[in-house]
Amino acid sequence: MNIEQLYQYCHNKKAVTEHFPFDEDTLVFKVAGKMFLLTSIKNWEAGTPALNLKCDPDYAQELRTQYESVQPGYHMNKTHWNTVSLYKDLPPALIPKLIDHSYNLIIESLPKKVRNKLQ
Repeated sequence: MNIEQLYQYCHNKKAVTEHFPFDEDTLVFKVAGKMFLLTSIKNWEAGTPALNLKCDPDYAQELRTQYESVQPGYHMNKTHWNTVSLYKDLPPALIPKLIDHSYNLIIESLPKKVRNKLQ
């Protein structure tokens, strides 16, 4: 996955918006105003892309045990966020699944009224 594919993949999901709330480097994808993915543009340009993704705590631990490229979320809550380094030992097919997992966790956490609007 490259940055353009990431961009398209995220924007194909319902109600996704993009922002640069922290600086001009950190691209943040949100759904209903809540973050589900963060990434550094500079890291993509340097060939060391990584994604910060929300994750179920038990699944996060499982992934961290299984893959060296999955670490506790950088500058994030270490229990609920992972930093996933791409192009290492992570199977490419797993990346979209982890993005979906993060997105779905945010959707599930939204009030029912907001969730219904998105469906």
